[in-house]
Amino acid sequence: MEEPKDRRPWYREKLVWMLISLPAAAIVGGIATIVIATRTSDGLVADDYYKQGLTINQTIARDEMARQLGLVAQIEVGADAVRARLDSRVSAPLPDRLVLTLVHPTRSGEDQQVTLSRQGDIYTGEFHYPSAGRWQIRLEDELRNWRMNGAAHFPAETTIRIESEIPES
Repeated sequence: MEEPKDRRPWYREKLVWMLISLPAAAIVGGIATIVIATRTSDGLVADDYYKQGLTINQTIARDEMARQLGLVAQIEVGADAVRARLDSRVSAPLPDRLVLTLVHPTRSGEDQQVTLSRQGDIYTGEFHYPSAGRWQIRLEDELRNWRMNGAAHFPAETTIRIESEIPES
C-alpha cells in the first residue's frame, strides 16, 4: 500500500482545532468566572444573618409604633435636597429630626442615609440624587422608636407618600 503524498500535518486540520477549542473555551470561561467571583462582593448576603433574625421583633415593634401614631409622610426628592412633611392622625408630638434612608435592593454601596432637620412643618436635608431604578425608602425618628417603609422608582417618582394605618380598637 502506498501512502498519499498530499497528507497534511495534524495542526493544519480544522477538525482537530475544533475539538481543542471546546475544552479551551470551558477553561477560559471557568477562569473568567473565578475572577468575577473573587473581585466582586455578594451584596445580598449578610454576614450576621442570625443577629438580623433575632432583631425582627424589634423591627416589627417599630413599624407598629408608627401605625399607633398614625403617621403620614410626604417626601419630595430634588436634585440635591430632600423635603419631607410628617403628620400624625392622632396628634402625637413630632420629632425635631428624622432619618431618611434610601436602600437599593441589590447594590448596597449606593445606599444613603440623610438626617432631616425640622423647619416649621417641613423637614429638609441634603443628599445625592439616587441612580435610576427602584429604591426602598425608610423614614424613622432619630431615636429609632418608630419606622415607616415605602418604595419609589427614580427618576419617574419625585414625590413619595408613606402612610401608616391606625390600628383598629
